[in-house]
Amino acid sequence: MKQDRPVIAALQRELSDWRIWAARAVVIAAAIAAGLTVVAFTWLTELALEHFFSLRTAWWWAPLLWTPLCTGVIVMLTRRFAPGAAGSGIPQVMATLDPAVAPEQRGIFVSVKLSVAKIALTSAGLLGGLSLGREGPSVQIAAGIMHAARRWLPRRSAVSEHGLLVAGGAAGIAAAFNTPLAGVMFAIEELSRTPEQRSSGLLVSAIVLAGLVAVSAYGNGTYFGVIHVPGVSTALLWPGLLTALLSGLAGGLFARLMLASLGGLSGDGPSRLRRARPVLFAVLCGFAVAVIGVATHGATFGSGYSYTRAMLEGGEPVPLLYVLFKFIATWLTAWSGVPAGIFAPSLAIGAALGNDVALLTHYPHAATLIALGMVGFLAAATQAPLTSFIIVMEMVDGHAMVLSLMACALVASGVSRVLSRPLYPGLAKMQLGRLPAATVAPDDVVPAPADEQEARKEGEPDQGLPKG
Repeated sequence: MKQDRPVIAALQRELSDWRIWAARAVVIAAAIAAGLTVVAFTWLTELALEHFFSLRTAWWWAPLLWTPLCTGVIVMLTRRFAPGAAGSGIPQVMATLDPAVAPEQRGIFVSVKLSVAKIALTSAGLLGGLSLGREGPSVQIAAGIMHAARRWLPRRSAVSEHGLLVAGGAAGIAAAFNTPLAGVMFAIEELSRTPEQRSSGLLVSAIVLAGLVAVSAYGNGTYFGVIHVPGVSTALLWPGLLTALLSGLAGGLFARLMLASLGGLSGDGPSRLRRARPVLFAVLCGFAVAVIGVATHGATFGSGYSYTRAMLEGGEPVPLLYVLFKFIATWLTAWSGVPAGIFAPSLAIGAALGNDVALLTHYPHAATLIALGMVGFLAAATQAPLTSFIIVMEMVDGHAMVLSLMACALVASGVSRVLSRPLYPGLAKMQLGRLPAATVAPDDVVPAPADEQEARKEGEPDQGLPKG
């Protein structure tokens, strides 16, 4: 009986403190709201892309006019009303978690206003047929919803703003891919390397709950459906290694190109035009994306979701040089300055690369190499191998591939690190350039992004980025 007293005392303390239960209720309600918001965002993006393809079906030449127009309007609206919504969304959340950002400055990167703008502008990008994904934007959207819940937390709550931001960002991945486990890993691998011990269980529950909301809406299926693969044998060794190396090279070059172009500090003609005439530059990028899309008979338009799924099912022939064209279309879309994620296009590029390796090596089970290509390119582009591995692992019907997928993710990510700095941390440092100059020590700065430098001509104070 004496042994039960500590248990009873702990239970009494748990039940007597209303703050614990109030915090739990707030976090759970915010997680449900974030999940529902991402579900609505998913529906809106799918509807937008459906309308674009209807337009393209009616008039094959329409994207040559419509896509550049949409791109220019989106960049104009983004720069004027919601500059924090530009880009992926993941760098903004990572920047918000930086110690250099004061609590009152977090609204520069994450807020309900930015979440609404992100939903509208990303959907408009898919309405224009741009090569972008909704997963990165989902991270910023869900983080904005969760962060807004901080005002309802009781004082001295064990749940902090930092924890809400981490949970919100990870909930966005969980709901976007219908993979709660990937959301948890994304929180650990990308957003927070020092999870809060007192509230980590509650925050993990929030991430999983947001994912379950998406599962309830769309069924217990993954983003690209189920990839059926046969048993793995030693015959996979050479094609699998080649896929890992090629996807690592391609993903590393993609990350390096993204950092160089979005930094915009070089003196080349396109970078100067982007700084001086950002809307015109966006129109030109949109026109290039449209030309590529028309030349590939629509294969490179949009996120690549439907095309990749058809390829996995063996019902869609792969256009010649699809990997290169989708690579360029995705890069141009991001470079234009529109709100755009890269997860889904990266999976499409990797899938096509794996399919090409299967044709090159005459490997009979193309779906196996497609899965390896997906995990390899995504891991290389984002340098988040564990998150990439889990996202693709949950799509594969066959436990025999688990070790192969993990090995491919690690090899590809390792190759990418030789070629490029990590993409999202690099972009997050660029985002920190938007902070007021007083928050950064004058002896510890590097140049801010080119888009921010243009604003200084209008009288804004000089801004910089922390070194390192």
